[in-house]
Amino acid sequence: MKTILLVEDDPHLAEGLIMNLEADGYEVLHVEHGCQAMEEFRKGNFDLILLDIMLPGMDGLTICKKIRAEGSIIPVLFITARDRADQRVEGLLAGGDDYITKPFNVAELLARIQGIFRRQAWLAAADTVEDRFEFEGRWIDFKTFRATGPGGTFDLTRRECMVMKYLVERTGQVVSRDQLLDAVWGYHIYPTNRTIDNFILKLRKVFEDDPGQPKYIETVRGTGYRFTLPGDLG
Repeated sequence: MKTILLVEDDPHLAEGLIMNLEADGYEVLHVEHGCQAMEEFRKGNFDLILLDIMLPGMDGLTICKKIRAEGSIIPVLFITARDRADQRVEGLLAGGDDYITKPFNVAELLARIQGIFRRQAWLAAADTVEDRFEFEGRWIDFKTFRATGPGGTFDLTRRECMVMKYLVERTGQVVSRDQLLDAVWGYHIYPTNRTIDNFILKLRKVFEDDPGQPKYIETVRGTGYRFTLPGDLG
């Protein structure tokens, strides 16, 4: 049984979520205050956090950033009324794994949670790429979410690791933005080309000598991206 920490200050919404999550086989601990969320996170052993953004005491974005700063790779799914594109991107770049806006269909939320766990298992699998992938003095660890490049060692988000793994698995092949959206998010509802471009920009800052002139993570104009190593294209 997977355990979920639900951080939501609307008691009526929380009550409905708890009922549906437990009916779907999850164990749920609910808190209403941002500071409580950090306390329970540090005490507990959770598989996922459902995290509202507008909270008393400490907002969800700050909570997520603190969790990531402490080295945790626990999945975080934001639940919030904020639905502007830039706000959604802000949540993802803060280290969130997914984002669903109120009001939402509970069946969609449950599908999002299942999708997070499914992609988490894919990221951890070493069927096609080893847990630690190394190339030309650089490396990325798909289990610890850490990577090293010319600028040093960095902590990546789960989504950033997923994007990189998908590209590495298809070294030398052109990958479209739609393919990345399907593989990393599993749907086309809110991630946009800008979302993908932001993640690619972060990966280039980690791995490229000159992010403005990338030689590993190339842009294929009008199509998408391609991960290449010297000699791959002949």
